Amino acid sequence: MFWRFVFFLTWQLAGGGLGWWRAGPWGAALGAAVAAWAWFVWDLSRGARVLLWLRTGELAKAPNMRGMWGEAADRARRLLRQSDAREQDSLSRLHEILAALQATPNGVVLLDSEGHIEWCNQIAASQFGIDAQRDVMQSIGNLVRDPDFSAYYAAHDFSHDVVLQGRDSKPSRPVRISVHLHPYGDGRKLLLSRDVTALEQADAMRRDFVANVSHEIRTPLTVLIGFVETLQTLQLSPQERNRYLGMMAQQASRMQSVVQDLLTLSRLEGSPPPGISEWTPVQALLHRCEEEARALSSLLTPNQARPHVLGFPAPEQLRAMGDIAGVPAELQSALSNIINNAIRYTPVGGSITVTWERSSDGSAVFSVRDTGPGIAAEHIPRLTERFYRVDRSRSRETGGTGLGLAIVKHVLQRHGASLNIASEVGKGSTFSVSFPANRLR
Repeated sequence: MFWRFVFFLTWQLAGGGLGWWRAGPWGAALGAAVAAWAWFVWDLSRGARVLLWLRTGELAKAPNMRGMWGEAADRARRLLRQSDAREQDSLSRLHEILAALQATPNGVVLLDSEGHIEWCNQIAASQFGIDAQRDVMQSIGNLVRDPDFSAYYAAHDFSHDVVLQGRDSKPSRPVRISVHLHPYGDGRKLLLSRDVTALEQADAMRRDFVANVSHEIRTPLTVLIGFVETLQTLQLSPQERNRYLGMMAQQASRMQSVVQDLLTLSRLEGSPPPGISEWTPVQALLHRCEEEARALSSLLTPNQARPHVLGFPAPEQLRAMGDIAGVPAELQSALSNIINNAIRYTPVGGSITVTWERSSDGSAVFSVRDTGPGIAAEHIPRLTERFYRVDRSRSRETGGTGLGLAIVKHVLQRHGASLNIASEVGKGSTFSVSFPANRLR
């Protein structure tokens, strides 16, 4: 400010001196007045430049000058730079938060106080069938029209969640979405959604498992108790006693089979995956499966009835397939289980064809094709569940425990293989097992 005053006086003295030199005292007064006005106009133009720049706020166009207005421009420029830095930092943090919300496996929707969508991640957009850009500021009630959600939103009781049917839900593959609203801020709401299909299926499987185990054990146990009471209270002939004892042995064997399969499943689930230190020739593996299959077919074929037509690869063909890594007993049990199921469910006289094929990438496919009654499409995804049966009465006749395919699935998973089932009612079924190349040589 001091130098500004000195500069102003310098202008006046220069104007007055020039006026004195040209016109004397009156000229000095006029020169000083003109110099003052000239300085005022010049200073005003400098201030206008700074004011015009402040209205745009573009740092690249900041005026470069000295004096008070130059210092004001410099200070304003520093403040703008600091403000821009803070804004960029805030935007960066906002983008990080939004990126984290995008990465979460759950759906996230931000709603304003009126229930309009301010932002949503892709999971929520997929679950509710909305567009993350197009549907911004649309009412959530207009986009999610499930009656349960409408009642939940209107009740304003957000202490619990509500489970809705997913947009992609089908009878053969139901989808369940849990939705929970959390109020925050000034009337805003955070909507969180997650796919609980697997949880509900696991809970249903747990309930079914407990009920099925109880049923599988209780039924033969009830029969055993009845026979024991009969033997204790009645005078029976040796033939009747032997018949009852035979039935008791049959029921005890049934319970033993269930318990043994449950123990096998427990052992498979708790054991680490097998390494590749033990190799078994494919020929020997399928030879044992063939022997077991032919014995079972003979056992199930009545006298003078046409037996099953069993087709297995030739020994020379299997010899060229090399070896497979894994636990031989587990592999033989899993593959035999698939073949034996085909024999049990295919009427006598039908055909069962077993193949083993190598692919160009080194992998292999073991498949069993039968001409049995086939399986309806809605049952196929659940065939490897414990105790799941398409026809319970038929399973009882064939002596199954309902755990065979569950054991097969766990054995194959331990060996890096996968099971694929294709079937059509009335045309038979094909069970295929794909082994990766790293388990074959």
